[in-house]
Amino acid sequence: MKRVLIVNSSPRPQGATQAILSSMQVELEAAGHTCKVVRLSDYDIGYCLGCKTCYKAARCIQRDGMDALIEIIARADVLVFASPSYWGDVTGQMKVFIDRCTPWCNTHTPHASLPGGKHGYAIALRTGPNPGECLHIIDSMRHFYGHMGIVCGENFALHFCGITNAADISDAHIGEIRLFARSIT
Repeated sequence: MKRVLIVNSSPRPQGATQAILSSMQVELEAAGHTCKVVRLSDYDIGYCLGCKTCYKAARCIQRDGMDALIEIIARADVLVFASPSYWGDVTGQMKVFIDRCTPWCNTHTPHASLPGGKHGYAIALRTGPNPGECLHIIDSMRHFYGHMGIVCGENFALHFCGITNAADISDAHIGEIRLFARSIT
């Protein structure tokens, strides 16, 4: 079975994103996968300094929580990143994380690389009814995975609208989460 890393980019430890990911974790573990859930807010990750040292050295000059997080990501076979919509985009925590992944980005040489064969999935949610914001978040995650050498899974993304807090997650949502989790390979 697979080692699945579930990454919660929401700053709220008991929010709707965590509730969705907890349901997903239960389903994945029932299928025999090992799962680890991390919250980006639990890691001290500094902003990208824009110094471009990583363009020459294939590593960041900052030594912070990003180092531990990349080690965890390197060990995973499957990545599931989840973000609620903050002003129509990923959370600030997710954006800082993506910016700090520049040493592993394939747009410059030399660049570091993660072990190959990883598959990535995305989950987006928002409070409003328009799925456009969720689709933008999903496109951002697809773009990120592409530059990191992570293959998007066949059933790549799941999104929900009308979710303000964990109480808004219905049995129908749980059913969708379970189906999505079962599609992860």
